[in-house]
Amino acid sequence: MISAIVSHHFSGTYVEARNKFLTAASDRGATIESFPLPGYRGALDEELAIDVACLGARDASRLLILSSGTHGPEGFCGSGCQVAALHDDDLLGLLERSGIRLVMIHGINPYGFSHIQRNNQDNVDLNRNHIDFAKPLPANPAYAVVDPLALPATWPPTQDDDRAMAAYLEQYGVSAYHAALASGQYHQPDGMFYGGREPTWNNRTVRTILRRYCTGAQHIGWIDVHTGLGPNGHGEKIYAGRVSTADLAIARSWWGADVFAPFEGQSESPEVSGPVVSTVYDECPQAAVGLIALEIGTLPFQEILFHLRASQWLVRHPELPASVQRDIRRRLLDAYYCDNDAWKGAVWAQARTALVQALSGLAKASLA
Repeated sequence: MISAIVSHHFSGTYVEARNKFLTAASDRGATIESFPLPGYRGALDEELAIDVACLGARDASRLLILSSGTHGPEGFCGSGCQVAALHDDDLLGLLERSGIRLVMIHGINPYGFSHIQRNNQDNVDLNRNHIDFAKPLPANPAYAVVDPLALPATWPPTQDDDRAMAAYLEQYGVSAYHAALASGQYHQPDGMFYGGREPTWNNRTVRTILRRYCTGAQHIGWIDVHTGLGPNGHGEKIYAGRVSTADLAIARSWWGADVFAPFEGQSESPEVSGPVVSTVYDECPQAAVGLIALEIGTLPFQEILFHLRASQWLVRHPELPASVQRDIRRRLLDAYYCDNDAWKGAVWAQARTALVQALSGLAKASLA
């Protein structure tokens, strides 16, 4: 029964998710601001925007950020958690008593959220875009080798394509293949995990939000909700900050020893360049921070990667029939969002725990 009740906070379209979020935030008396994406419309011809809802004193020295939708269809999970939090009297009562400000950033990638693609309107993976573009772009020469293997001339891959992939994996191994694909690349604009050549609109907007709502805080926690990696329904707490033992120690003191750090080789996630949460270091340099991505598992990784490859192939071939495009997007959505009560209940239980842990950690941090 509890899972069924929680399930009502989740949505089946971006329009529904956005409306639920804005309605719940308004009902709570939150400060709301929307940042429309210029020049684009959604899959149902709707407005696309990053929406922000804030609860608590504007001058609070302690602040918690909960964000969703960095990677398109993963927004369905993160949005559900945000809406569930806005309906949770006990959780928000704890927030109010603690004096901690809550900032919710909904739909960081509204285009991908609506159109069901991981990357944004520019085919940029936003967790590879938040870098210093004044410096030389990160090099990933291995990507040029794996790109034609991952995205062959036809889809689905032919037997010859499968043999070529198998030969590469036999020579270099699965780990090398995954690293070449997923660590990020900056030279193939229509390729996978593309980081872009400049800050995206999404990047600039998140920075505007931080400057507007977060610059006075001395202690900041940030939970960015993701889906895909790991066992179905299990939430891995992935350290999302810079390579710093001190910052990692903060995250583990708040969320537990099972915060896994990609740079230590523990996580399901590879090390990535330019995650969204890294903007807090630039925009709020005065703050001590605790940062995690809460990654909720869905399907086995190879299945997810296959559907992600198909989605990227669609980016290269927009001329495909509408029925084929719908099928590819539906399968990608199923890979990142398990539309059943048990999974949603497990998601919210773990997200709520992470929020309570963050509030406790922030409260203790202010006394240190």
